[in-house]
Amino acid sequence: MNAPSFWSPRIAGLAPYVPGEQPRIEGLVKLNTNENPYPPSARVVDAIAQAAADGLERYPDPESTALREAIAARHGLVPDQVFVGNGSDEVLAHAFFAFFQQAEPLLFPDVTYSFYRVYVQLYGIASELLPVDAGLRIDADALAARAARGCAGVVIANPNAPTGIGLPLAAIERLLAACPSRVVLVDEAYVDFGGESALGLIARHPNLLVVQTLSKSRALAGLRVGFACGQRHLVDALTRVKNSFNSYPLDRLAVAGAIASLADEDWFAQTRLAVMDTREGLVLQLEDLGFEVLPSQANFVFARHPGHDAGALAAALRERAVLVRHFREPRVAQYLRISIGTRAQCGALVEALAAILQ
Repeated sequence: MNAPSFWSPRIAGLAPYVPGEQPRIEGLVKLNTNENPYPPSARVVDAIAQAAADGLERYPDPESTALREAIAARHGLVPDQVFVGNGSDEVLAHAFFAFFQQAEPLLFPDVTYSFYRVYVQLYGIASELLPVDAGLRIDADALAARAARGCAGVVIANPNAPTGIGLPLAAIERLLAACPSRVVLVDEAYVDFGGESALGLIARHPNLLVVQTLSKSRALAGLRVGFACGQRHLVDALTRVKNSFNSYPLDRLAVAGAIASLADEDWFAQTRLAVMDTREGLVLQLEDLGFEVLPSQANFVFARHPGHDAGALAAALRERAVLVRHFREPRVAQYLRISIGTRAQCGALVEALAAILQ
């Protein structure tokens, strides 16, 4: 029997998101999934241990009230302006369902986080992709002009993925003004590594939804905690979707660990600065090897070598137990996305590249 005959028609036509490779290779230098190279705050481990010892037989708070309070306090908001979910991908999925099923198309750049295309397929959302410019920068003015003619909303990653290039807040405000009756979603997964956050614009813009994650700058990719911030009417819509899907998306361990992470500002400041400093050093080393590197405000760089095929470079690096990410889409097929590791990991990458290029 052919299993797909049991599938719904839309599922049969889906092209699912493909996550970065997570192999088990001895001595691996893993620079392909934008994970933080440093372990989380020691407070996180202690808080999870305590939570595991107390109360796992009971359901968690379905509203994750204590975590929402901690996020709100850190960003100058109130808890009713904060929504939390099982990683920012779940938060994004709920937002696509809640806000963008309109008659007009949803707008987002043609080079951006590839999960956006999956969400519009999954939910049957009409979409229109606007090209980034020749330098792979988001053309905010073109997006705003198109949005002003009518759309279901606008989604941008800022800094963008996989390029790492950020937009200034003035560009975000132009997008917000262009479609005041539709949601502008700003995905800030990498903002803590040098970008400008739009969280401070929420009070003035009822159509702004900002999504962040603790996976990157808080080194909690294995815990799965993401959140969205916006005015209460947007959070209420997300909560309606969540409670129609899964009332308990965050377990007690995730909530305890996330709160502890947010409380350790010293760890956060030290590690994010270490990543940013290592990034700048890696850029110089890659340029010395002949690479062209896009300006990055993220915990990765996007680089190409004019004399070598990116796919071949990625394969050669893998043979040397160094993983980077290679995307096959036409406009970015000659680029490698390289996560920022420790100094030692980045040194191993540069050493391997030097040997390959010779």
